[in-house]
Amino acid sequence: MVSLPKARPVSLKCGNLGRSIGKSKTWVAIMLASGLSLTTADGTALGQAQYPSGTVKLIVGFPAGTAPDTLARLLTDRLQPALGQPVIIENAVGAGGNMAADRAAKAQPDGHTLLLAGNAALVVNQSLYEKLSFDPAKDLVPISQVAITPNVLVVHPEVPAKSVQELVAFAKAKPEELAYGHVGVGTSLHLAAELLKQAGGISMRAVAYRGGNTIYPDLIAGRIGVCFCNISTALPLAREGKVRALAVTSLKRSPAAPELPTMEEAGFPGFNAQAWFGLMAPAGTPAPVIARLHRETAEALSDASMRKILGELGMVPVGNSPDEFAAVVKSEIPYWDKIIKVLGLKLQ
Repeated sequence: MVSLPKARPVSLKCGNLGRSIGKSKTWVAIMLASGLSLTTADGTALGQAQYPSGTVKLIVGFPAGTAPDTLARLLTDRLQPALGQPVIIENAVGAGGNMAADRAAKAQPDGHTLLLAGNAALVVNQSLYEKLSFDPAKDLVPISQVAITPNVLVVHPEVPAKSVQELVAFAKAKPEELAYGHVGVGTSLHLAAELLKQAGGISMRAVAYRGGNTIYPDLIAGRIGVCFCNISTALPLAREGKVRALAVTSLKRSPAAPELPTMEEAGFPGFNAQAWFGLMAPAGTPAPVIARLHRETAEALSDASMRKILGELGMVPVGNSPDEFAAVVKSEIPYWDKIIKVLGLKLQ
């Protein structure tokens, strides 16, 4: 606690106008003049504009209608009333999430521009790209990891495989006949397929799509045969019989589809290629703003109705602290760096 001498009334003058600050206000004047800070109940420093003072923009590096976009809209629906200002979404698609991350990294660090990024942009791309236009560790600060979601290995119904091992056997018997869809090099959909190719000793042609939902028309029509697709969008199609689900890419079975084995259970030890999404802000965003955003995000993710919706989509809500989220990012960088080197992937 800071000990201050007994204060006397202070006179502030501006031009010909002057008035004395009464004794009840003297403490505030002295604290501000001393460079010390007072904070309100929500952590906003007195003398600063109340946060947020206007519209908050959430940049999402995925197309509208995809699983992470759905997650972003569910989150903003709850953040908007909590923050008392409009929260809008801007979809910025390109380069495995790099475009969105770069835009957020260069935004004004006042808490009015945020980023919902996946592990591709925050972890994988550091090893995949020769050079990035932003540094995830220096140009962005974590708020909270929002949700984790496994991918699910699905095939067209005419592919004669009802298990992962049968798929591998078919691919070996007819090399290069199978093609798989993905949404960008370095995304979890792409890396999962490349991991299967490497571990299973098989060949499959890669076909890139702009967004996860754009894969399905070709998959359903049989123009491609395989996809490691996001569980929230793939499961409904599997249950309608339009695709066949074989396994999930997480280390544990998904509560949304407990009947599906993990890739590890299917014979590929340590196979882990799930996606996660987290909330970030430009570096330099005031600590009280980060704390406020984390608190509101954690409260939104703890809401029973929110958890139910996410569970039905196959997503596991997180809501960890900024430090915990930073530790996740740090721990995954060497994991994916090793895999990318084994796979021999590199982009300019």
